[in-house]
Amino acid sequence: TELVLLQSKSLSCVSEQMSIEGCCKDGQKHGNDNKDCASLPLVSESTTCRIVQEQCCVTVLEDNMCTTGINMAKDQGACDSLFSNTCETKTTKMCCDCCLLGKSAQEKGLPCDNNLSVGYQCSLVSRACCVDAALDNQTTPIGQTELKCAHHCVGNDTCGCFKGYKLKPDGHSCEDINECLLGASNCRGGERCINTEGSFRCQREVSCGTGYELTDNNICKDIDECETGIHNCGPEFECQNTKGSFRCLPKVKCGVGYIQDALGSCIDINECVSQTGPCNRGQVCMNTVGSYICQRNSVNCGRGYHLNEEGTRCLDIDECKGPDRVCEGHGCVNLLGSYRCECESGYNFNSLTRVCEDVNECRHYPGRLCAHKCENTLGSYKCSCTNGFKLASDGRNCDDLNECENNPCSQECANVYGSYQCYCRRGYQLSDIDGMTCEDIDECALPTGGHICAYRCHNTPGSFHCSCPVSGYTLAPNGRSCQDIDECVTGTHTCTENQSCFNIQGGFRCLSFDCPNNYRRIGETVARLARSDTIRCTKTCQPNDIACVLDPTHSVSHTFISLPTFREFTRPEEIVFLRTTVPAYGSYHLGSLDVKFDILEGNVENAFDINKRVENGMYVGVVRQVKPLIGPLTTVLKLSMRNLTNQGDSGQNIVNVHVFVSEFWF
Repeated sequence: TELVLLQSKSLSCVSEQMSIEGCCKDGQKHGNDNKDCASLPLVSESTTCRIVQEQCCVTVLEDNMCTTGINMAKDQGACDSLFSNTCETKTTKMCCDCCLLGKSAQEKGLPCDNNLSVGYQCSLVSRACCVDAALDNQTTPIGQTELKCAHHCVGNDTCGCFKGYKLKPDGHSCEDINECLLGASNCRGGERCINTEGSFRCQREVSCGTGYELTDNNICKDIDECETGIHNCGPEFECQNTKGSFRCLPKVKCGVGYIQDALGSCIDINECVSQTGPCNRGQVCMNTVGSYICQRNSVNCGRGYHLNEEGTRCLDIDECKGPDRVCEGHGCVNLLGSYRCECESGYNFNSLTRVCEDVNECRHYPGRLCAHKCENTLGSYKCSCTNGFKLASDGRNCDDLNECENNPCSQECANVYGSYQCYCRRGYQLSDIDGMTCEDIDECALPTGGHICAYRCHNTPGSFHCSCPVSGYTLAPNGRSCQDIDECVTGTHTCTENQSCFNIQGGFRCLSFDCPNNYRRIGETVARLARSDTIRCTKTCQPNDIACVLDPTHSVSHTFISLPTFREFTRPEEIVFLRTTVPAYGSYHLGSLDVKFDILEGNVENAFDINKRVENGMYVGVVRQVKPLIGPLTTVLKLSMRNLTNQGDSGQNIVNVHVFVSEFWF
């Protein structure tokens, strides 16, 4: 309230603002009396007065409509009669609804200061109704009838309120008047009204800007930076305050002929440039420090001339006789104000630099003077040849140079036109480094080196040779393969007379076989056994030897095979064929019907199997090697051939296959 009184006193001193306040009061009176702002009386010719008169009238109407809505919400507790959406009922219904919102918050025990985004005016109405409802609930105790006024009593049992408050419906309580909501504030443009308890205050919405500060009276005041010492003027300057800012003025004042720069330094003024025609005609201006002088024009002779002794006219200079020797080594011809050189052969006179310059014949006649390369010299040129050629006797053409005469290659050299080519003999290759040296080819290290020799490869300068194991092999005539030595044929074995020699790959074996009891050997012992040889023992029983007769084995045979160590085992190898006389599709009356083949013993690592097939109408047992074996290794495959008849087994034949696996693959 004190703030409002201070503002009113300050406004009373200004007649223009008093007239604006009078315009507002006229608008308020018209609104209260006529309930309409459409036809306002003309109280002033001022446009501002008419605007204030109209806004104050409209504010009174809106406050009255809002008060009607608040009272309806308090008295009736509903706003149903305000459904018509007209200009008159829109404000009334808004205040009624917002008041119901505040009363509902108080009934539910919610705080009156809610944060709902319902608008500034609706928030004020809702809070006021919420607070009033809380005060109404604080009823007077029973038996207490004495009237007590919240502020002061005006007589006749009537209570009154201080300025800025209004009496509540209970007749003794007072509530704050929201001057901002009712439009009773006098805040100016750019200011926002903020309600306070019993009064209000005006707050500037836009900042004052740089160089100004907001006073307690809500007025933007200029900041004197020079007085407060917040300027940035240097020691050579003095501060001068201006509205919203300040200036830095240099302390030192420059004299005539000088100008001051931004740092306060005095700089000379070039009057000859800054002024137009400072000197009279026939004079030349010369700048001096702080001033200038005018001098009389003197005779100025051009290039190639000099002033006579009297200084009145210009004479030609004979450059050819001067000390500079302008055409040194060439002829000189004096001209008026200049000269010209008569250049020797191979030179041209340059009219700009006025000297004799060498003529670059190589550039002027490209490809015409020399066959290969042309090199310019002072006043002439010289021919030269590229590598592989030599200069001919005419000094211009080039002849081929036979570089092979100097033996540049380590082995063979072939001269070609303009160059040469080195090549190597078989077993050597040309070096990638110098292209002239021949280097040995290591045939054993080539990607195919492992297949050049059957066993070992030995590199030699320009060639290679192969070798075989120390014993049991000899080098084949092709110089690469290894051939097995048949010791049984050459007689280099150590077998006795009772033993048979069997050649294997890389060696031999001395074998001797005795037939089991009740078996007799077919044939005599031979000194040398071939791969196809078979030693056979047939059953021969003694009279009345029932056990011998019942023995199902009819014969025991021995055969032999020598195998290499396969380096690349890709498919099964057929090694032994057991041929029978049993027809493949025999009849019952012929006796035998079928043959069954089995491996009984000696199948190392299951590296062998036996299959039955038909060849020429007869059954044949085929022994196959199905897995690789690493030698040296010896095993005896004990094979069984059982004859099957319609009466069952009719006996079997045993075949012992002596398998010798060499450690080598050849």
